[in-house]
Amino acid sequence: MKGRSIFGALIMLISLASCTTIPPGSVGIKVNQFGTEKGVMDATECTGWVWYAPWKYDIYSFQTTIQHKSYDGENSFIVNSKDGAEFHVAPIINYSVKPDKVVEVFKTWKKELPDLEEGYIKVAVYDAFRIATNSFKSDSLISNRDTYELKVRQILEKELSKYFIIQQFTSNLNYPESFKLAIESKNAMVQQAQKAENEVKLAEAQAKIAMAEAQGRANSLLIQARADAEANRLRQQSLTPTLIQQQFIEKWNGTLPQYGQVPQLFRGITGN
Repeated sequence: MKGRSIFGALIMLISLASCTTIPPGSVGIKVNQFGTEKGVMDATECTGWVWYAPWKYDIYSFQTTIQHKSYDGENSFIVNSKDGAEFHVAPIINYSVKPDKVVEVFKTWKKELPDLEEGYIKVAVYDAFRIATNSFKSDSLISNRDTYELKVRQILEKELSKYFIIQQFTSNLNYPESFKLAIESKNAMVQQAQKAENEVKLAEAQAKIAMAEAQGRANSLLIQARADAEANRLRQQSLTPTLIQQQFIEKWNGTLPQYGQVPQLFRGITGN
């Protein structure tokens, strides 16, 4: 009879017990809801089925794998630069909880990761952007964006590094509309200046080509003129009276003038 009572009590305890599964990449937290030991009792990196008395304990599962959180849409931020310009940020953060800090995280906030992402982590992200942005003037921020984003990450890591590991961080920084218009105007002016400079260079190059061609033509004419002058000079030097007379005789057909005086050239021929 006594054995039956013990067996029945055991069956009752088993029926009152419950179980859950701690998946891989997670840390299980067992919380005692009653007595002097109320609070976080245990944290183990275990998988598989975990039996517990649901009337006395709660079991929480904290993921230690990389988590992805995007603060876009209504969760995005507006931050101000040192000179008062407003910048819009919609950051993305990939992070993980340090496995040995899971119990401390739960003891501190009594919340799970989705709640922390909308609470403590979100505030830390906003503060990092607020502090970093306020240390830059707007034009300096735009021209030194890499330095700015590095500063945001350093501030954020300093705040979160006790409990979390930041794997990747993107700011998704958007400039104010006025700055976008100013940048577009500046780019247009730069492009116009570059175009004008290119046109000037093209005109100068074309002028140089024209000058070179004109110089070439002038040199060619000068050379030709010099050649012609030299040829005429040589011809004039070679045209002696005897040579002229010989050339005329070579072309003469033997007929003398019938009337008038016989040219001096032919007097020796006629015997007069």
